[in-house]
Amino acid sequence: MPIQKRLSHEPGHRRKFLVMVDDTPECDRAVYYAARRAARTRGGLVLLAVLEMEDAHQQWLGVADLMRAEATDEAQRRIDDYTARARQVAGITAEGVIREGGRVQVLQQIIAEDRDIAILVLAAGLHREGPGPLVAALGGMQSAAFPIPITIVPGALSDEELDAMA
Repeated sequence: MPIQKRLSHEPGHRRKFLVMVDDTPECDRAVYYAARRAARTRGGLVLLAVLEMEDAHQQWLGVADLMRAEATDEAQRRIDDYTARARQVAGITAEGVIREGGRVQVLQQIIAEDRDIAILVLAAGLHREGPGPLVAALGGMQSAAFPIPITIVPGALSDEELDAMA
């Protein structure tokens, strides 16, 4: 995908922070930081949930539909929870987006579609194995061709520590 000019500083637009929400403990750190940063800079927040449904394609149609519906319900619940969290900690209302596909590909699609998205915020995992697969993928080889800056928030930082940087 070609890199498109961001519109976040054009009249009628505002810079948006994008966070991919999941069920990891460190996800809250990314949402917290992005929400606080968006509020302080009069920006917006987009919460993205990606349904990775590889297993569904190998199931009978009815089973695949049920798996997709359950995954969508869980993703919506997660977005609702993090939208409430953003409102609580920063007084902003986040946009929620649910898409199906590979995480990196969906990220690139969302960024191409919404040219106000200017910064991707991820949180590094707290695991000994490393920062997490998405952070590793985007922080490594793919980051050179990524269309927007990536902020990686250490997953162990407290609210107070994040406030000092947001």
